[in-house]
Amino acid sequence: MKLLIVDDEFTNRLLLQEITKEFASSQLAVDGDEAVEAVQHSLNANDPYDAILLDIMMPKMNGHDALKKIREIEESNGYSVGQGTKIIMVTALGDKKNVIDAFKEEADGYLVKPVEKEKLVKQLKKLDLL
Repeated sequence: MKLLIVDDEFTNRLLLQEITKEFASSQLAVDGDEAVEAVQHSLNANDPYDAILLDIMMPKMNGHDALKKIREIEESNGYSVGQGTKIIMVTALGDKKNVIDAFKEEADGYLVKPVEKEKLVKQLKKLDLL
């Protein structure tokens, strides 16, 4: 599985990379801007990500805005709703508004930090990625 891990915290990126190393080849981004750029580059190379683990609270471009931009890029590249990369929000924000907003913005999953390997694996299996 080709995975993009997006989080502004170095420790969180390392943790997610460690959790997923046995079943995913991961690339890292430190904010929403880098995530959008990485997605655009992967689509241009005809090598899209299978999944993105996307934090919400980040500088420059937050996760909600990055999610919207990624879905716009996918649509402009011919991907219909549900055909693009599976995006799981991975955040400290577990409030109802953020969860609902993420799914309205076409997130495929939502995990509240701290991330447990079992929960992440369950989410990936639910999305037919494992």
